[in-house]
Amino acid sequence: MAYYLSPRFLEKLAVHITKNYLKLPQVKIPLLLGVHGRKGEGKTFQCELVYERMGVEVVHISGGELESPDAGDPARLIRLRYREAAELVRVRGKMAVLMINDIDAGAGRFDALTQYTVNTQLVNNTLMNIADNPTNVQLPGSYDENEIQRVPVIMTGNDLSTLYAPLIRDGRMDKFYWQPDRSDRIGIVGGIFEPDGLSTQDVTLLVDTFSTQAIDFFGAVRAQIYNEQIRDFIYSVGLENVSRSVVNTTTPPSFRKPDFSISHLIEVGDRLVGEQRRVDDMRLANEYNRVLQGNSAAGSPAGSFYRAYEPGDSATPPSPDPQISRGDGNGDSPQCPMPPSGESTYSPTPPPAHSSSSLPAAVRDQINAILSQGYRLGIEHVNQRRFQTNAWQSGPTIPNQDAATATAALERCLGDYANDYVRLIGIDPKTKQRVMEQIIQRPKG
Repeated sequence: MAYYLSPRFLEKLAVHITKNYLKLPQVKIPLLLGVHGRKGEGKTFQCELVYERMGVEVVHISGGELESPDAGDPARLIRLRYREAAELVRVRGKMAVLMINDIDAGAGRFDALTQYTVNTQLVNNTLMNIADNPTNVQLPGSYDENEIQRVPVIMTGNDLSTLYAPLIRDGRMDKFYWQPDRSDRIGIVGGIFEPDGLSTQDVTLLVDTFSTQAIDFFGAVRAQIYNEQIRDFIYSVGLENVSRSVVNTTTPPSFRKPDFSISHLIEVGDRLVGEQRRVDDMRLANEYNRVLQGNSAAGSPAGSFYRAYEPGDSATPPSPDPQISRGDGNGDSPQCPMPPSGESTYSPTPPPAHSSSSLPAAVRDQINAILSQGYRLGIEHVNQRRFQTNAWQSGPTIPNQDAATATAALERCLGDYANDYVRLIGIDPKTKQRVMEQIIQRPKG
C-alpha cells in the first residue's frame, strides 16, 4: 500500500534531520523539533513515513514513560535512549533520530491543579541539557570523556504551550504546526482507500463532505464498513462459537470485499458524526458536576472534571460550553473545578439588597453585541486567593433568549459572587471557540 507523504512534512523533517548531521560554520542548530497540531491528523504516521523514505533509524520514547514512582528514572531513560541512538549511528553508519511521542501528555502542565512532580522537572531539565550539549550526554554515576554522535530529537504533541517555556524557546526547538490542507487530505485519504479502488473523484467528494473531520475519521469510516460482515459472521456461527472460530484456528474466517461505494461511505460517515454530536450534546459530566456542586455545598467533598483540549486552527483555545473554563488561561486545557466547601455556589434566589445595582452601560452593550451575533453567554468566577493562580471556576448558565433576560440573570450572578472576580465570556456555538473574555466585576476593596 502506497501511503501519501506530504511534501511540506517531508521537507521540514528532512531539513531538520540533515542539518543536525552537518557541521555548519558558526550556526546554532536546534536539536529538538516539535511537531504539533490537532489530534488525529497523522503527525506520528507522517513522521514514520519520512523515516522510512530517508532510511533513518528510530529510537522511540512514549510520553507515558516520562513518569515513574522512582525519581530520576524518566530522565535516565531519556539519556539512555539518546546514547542508544548515537550508538546506532556509529555501528550501522546510518542517520538516527530519537522520537518522543505525545511529549505534552507526559511532561506538559495543563492547569494549575495538574501535579508537577520531580520527574517532570528532571525531564525538562534533561532535554534542555541535551539540546545544549548534544555530544556530551552522560549517564548518572558515570562519566565518559569521549564525545558521542549528535542525534536530532523529534517530538510530537497536541499543545506545546503546556511544556516548560525555556525548553521550547527558539535555539533549542524548531516548531512545526501540522495542519493538512485540502490537497494533503485528499492524498492521505486516497492512500487509506487505495486497496478498495476508490476513484479520485470519490475520494475528493468524501473529503469535502467531511471537511471538518480529522484524518483518523476516514480510517474509522473504512473500519466501520467491515462491521456489517463481522456482524453477519457472528450470527452465522453463533455467539457461543465465536471464540473457537477466531482463536487458534487453522481456518480463520474470510470476508468478501465490502461495499465501498461513495454513498455507503457517506452514510457510515454520517453515523459517526451523529455519535460525535451525541457526545457533545449530552454533556452528562456537566450534570454530574452539578450534583457534586450541590453535595459540596452540603459539606461533602468537592469534585472536579477535566476535559482534554486539542488545539485547532485558532490561537484561542476552544471551549465547548460556557460552563467550561480554560484552566490557567494560557492556552492550556480547560478545567471545570467545583468550588470547595465553604465557597458560594449559584442559587436562583434574589441577590442581596446591597448588590442589586444595574449593569454598566458598556456591559449591557457587550451582551447585546454577543447575542445579536448568535453567540452564547457564560460567566466564570474566582476568589481573590485563586485569582493569583488564574484558577477560574465555571458559573451558572446564562439564558440566551434575549438581552433583558440575560442581563437580569447576570445581575443575579454578580450578587451571588459579590466577593469574587467575575468575567463574562462569549462562545461561538458552531466552532466551540471563545470570542470574548472580559472581567466585569472585581471584589470590593
